Amino acid sequence: MNVDAILGRKGRNVVTVTESATVLDAVRLLVERNIGSLVVLDGERPIGIFTERDILRLTATRPRELDATRVGEVMTKDPITVQADADLRHVMDLMTENKVRHLPVVDGEGLTGMISIGDVVNAFRASAEEENSHLRQYIQGMG
Repeated sequence: MNVDAILGRKGRNVVTVTESATVLDAVRLLVERNIGSLVVLDGERPIGIFTERDILRLTATRPRELDATRVGEVMTKDPITVQADADLRHVMDLMTENKVRHLPVVDGEGLTGMISIGDVVNAFRASAEEENSHLRQYIQGMG
């Protein structure tokens, strides 16, 4: 199974923000969309990712500056990305090794989707359930 299979089910819509947006505006967007990250774009090219962790780091050091700080100041620059044909085991390894929960999906320089650790876990769970179902049918057929 690969990233493209997940994007085919969940869709390719990605909520984005510019690096000049305020952190407060980005937080409001996260809350409004009930999501945990935003991809920061320069044109069509992802240049960063803004996550809940970035908000926590800022509020721990400068709690009164959410409306004065720009996303570009606190985002994670040069985010780890994956291609749509990436195998989910590779994606899981990337997320685990780098301690990230969201990966932008790119095709060349352009953003084509977003995959989360929840998407990966759900894909592996569905695959295991399907395999278990086939095994039960096989065993019942033998008896």
